[in-house]
Amino acid sequence: MRRSLILAVSVAVLMSTGAMAPAPQDVGAYAAVLADADRPEADTARDAARKTAEVLAFAEVGPGQTIGDMIIGGGYFTRVFASAVGERGQVVAWQPAEFIAFQASYADSIAAADAMDNVTGIRSPIGAPEFPAGMDLIFTAQNYHDLHLRPFPADTAARVNAAVFAALKPDGLYVIVDHAATAGAGLDVADTLHRIDIADVKREVEAAGFVLDGESDILLHAEDPLTANVFDPSIRGHTSQFMLRFRKPA
Repeated sequence: MRRSLILAVSVAVLMSTGAMAPAPQDVGAYAAVLADADRPEADTARDAARKTAEVLAFAEVGPGQTIGDMIIGGGYFTRVFASAVGERGQVVAWQPAEFIAFQASYADSIAAADAMDNVTGIRSPIGAPEFPAGMDLIFTAQNYHDLHLRPFPADTAARVNAAVFAALKPDGLYVIVDHAATAGAGLDVADTLHRIDIADVKREVEAAGFVLDGESDILLHAEDPLTANVFDPSIRGHTSQFMLRFRKPA
C-alpha cells in the first residue's frame, strides 16, 4: 500500500508543568496525513471525534520515525502512523496473541497491518511485546487498562512498561490515551468498566523509569460520569479520556 511521505511536520513540544497542557496550536501540519487517500473512509469519519491531529501533535509524531502501536485493536492508529512516518519511517504494530485468539477481527487487523509497506506486525503474548530496540515512540490508545484484565497475571503492566522502556531510544516517548475512571477507583475497574484511574497509570509508568513529560485534557467529556462501562450505549464513543506523554531519560 502506498503511504504518503509528509516532508515537513512542525510539532510543538509540550513541556510538563504538572498541569494539563493546552491543545497544540500546529495541528494543521497533519492535514496531509488525515487527507491521505489510502486511509479508509470509516477512519476519516472518526478523526473529528478522536481529535486525531491533536493526538499526533501531542505525541510529537513526524516523518522518518519508528513508532510502536501497542495493542492495535482495529488498526486505526496503525494506519494513521503509517501515513505520518512515510516511506522513511516504520510502524511496528503489536496485537497480543491473547487478543487474536479471543476475536477473529483482531487477527484480521494485524494481517491487514502486515500488508502495509512500512508496517511490521508482531503477535507476541500480552506480557512480552517484542518491540525492536531504538524506537522513537510507543503509543497506545484505549488499551492500557487491558493490561489489568483479570485473565492476565498481576505483573503484566509492569512487564509491558519495562519492555517499552527497553525498546525506546534515550529521550523516546511513551504516550498513553485511555478511558478515565474516578480518582481512587482501583484497578478492578479495568475489568468491570474498561477504565483506569490516571493516577494508577502515572504511578506504574514512572516506576518503570519514565518521566512524565506532558498531559492533555482535549479528550475529556464533562458529561461522562466516569462510572459507566465504556461499552454502555449511553456513553460509548463519548467517554472522557486522558492523554499522558512520558519520556525515557536521555
